[in-house]
Amino acid sequence: MNEDICTGKENLSQLPGSIFEMSMTSHSYSIYNAVHVVAEALHAMFSSTAKKGARRDKQRQLLNQQTWQLHHYLRSVSFNNSVGEMLSFNFRGELIAGFDIINWITFPNQSFLRVKVGRVAPPNAPDKVFTISEDAIQWPKAFNQVLPLSMCNEHCKSGYSRTKIEGKPFCCHNCHQCPEGKISHVKNLDDCFPCPEDQYPNKDQNLCLPKNISFLSFEEPLGITLTILSLLFCFLTALVLHLFIKHRETPIVKANNRNLSYVLLISLLLLFLSTLLFIGQPRKLMCLIRQTAFGIIFSIAVSSILAKTIIVVLAFMATTPGGRMRRWSRKHMANCILLFCCFTQALIYSWWLVSAPPFPDVDMHSLMKEIILECNVGSVTMFYIVLGFLGFLAIISFTVAFLARNLPDSFNEAKFITFSMLVFCSVWVSFVPTYLSTKGKYMVAVEIFSILASSAGLLLCIFSPKCYIIVVRPELNSRKHLRRR
Repeated sequence: MNEDICTGKENLSQLPGSIFEMSMTSHSYSIYNAVHVVAEALHAMFSSTAKKGARRDKQRQLLNQQTWQLHHYLRSVSFNNSVGEMLSFNFRGELIAGFDIINWITFPNQSFLRVKVGRVAPPNAPDKVFTISEDAIQWPKAFNQVLPLSMCNEHCKSGYSRTKIEGKPFCCHNCHQCPEGKISHVKNLDDCFPCPEDQYPNKDQNLCLPKNISFLSFEEPLGITLTILSLLFCFLTALVLHLFIKHRETPIVKANNRNLSYVLLISLLLLFLSTLLFIGQPRKLMCLIRQTAFGIIFSIAVSSILAKTIIVVLAFMATTPGGRMRRWSRKHMANCILLFCCFTQALIYSWWLVSAPPFPDVDMHSLMKEIILECNVGSVTMFYIVLGFLGFLAIISFTVAFLARNLPDSFNEAKFITFSMLVFCSVWVSFVPTYLSTKGKYMVAVEIFSILASSAGLLLCIFSPKCYIIVVRPELNSRKHLRRR
């Protein structure tokens, strides 16, 4: 058997690279450092044991040292090796050194390549303790590239945020669902973030969805219903107006102030039509017209009722013996009341339009899933002043009609006005809290419904008894019957 393994003619370049490495490996470097450290320790031990005498005596003393006696000198070793790295030991006798993070890249021919992708620095290093380049790492295709779980819990999935657990390792955390209005679209986010203004979070709070544009339109069921109601009441008002014009010479029409009845019916007709201005996408001109039309026309309607009520009272007082109010029961009295009320309301609206007029606005925050297109009233104070003035006229009409409810039957319209004003005030008193508690197109729907309900209350309470007599009981519509009553 030939025990000579090496012949001396070997060529290192011919050795397989997958087994033998030509460069300095980590193992070779560690062996080099170990030999160097032992050499430095022996040198230190030899220097400390040297005494005066011959050199042979010094060598004999060194050879007589025990192995355990070298430990003391190993602990105190501290020097820079040939590449400039500091080599030393801590108080436990552990080597103070850093580590390279190596990525082993394998190839189909079973060869490999070592690539340095990071480093763990020594504890006493002034720089970062741990550095790694994730982009430089090449994972094998067959490797399961799933990040390792923490020691305490799994990953926080999208839709959740994580918070560190006090007293636990840095990788331990709690998972909390994102608060309303915020999302997290990746795992292990430290904090959730809000969606843009024109988007909202989905159910799982891991994705932002575009908001829908919302306004009361003619195509949706609510808009269609309100439009049909408005047109229906317009038809009824036009029918009543036609009956009054056709029977304008009959006693019941004359007895209840024919001209004021015409004004009231026309204003109610316009009120029903004005509700159509509230339906559709808000525009600048429409926002100005809808509020102005609502306030002015409503003030004409309520002031005409107030004028009817006052004329009834004045007419009755003028018929009493020795009455001094005869000269106040003329037609110009009603015109004065109408003009005064409408002029006052016009001044309020003029101030409103000059100071802070209504304008089209976009509300992105009231509803989570919708962008609301609305008419901003501009000045909320002026809006409620308009409603307050209408309420003031209604209360005066109700009070006067209530006090005049016991007049003779020929002037019994005061009873119907009392009831109509009660309905009117009830609708608008309930309107304010309902209006303030709704958002978006439903707020507009509440205002339309209040206009329709109060106007319908005036139409039905005041004119339905007269229409009943005109159409169903024409024999009661005679001067002889009125005188007998």
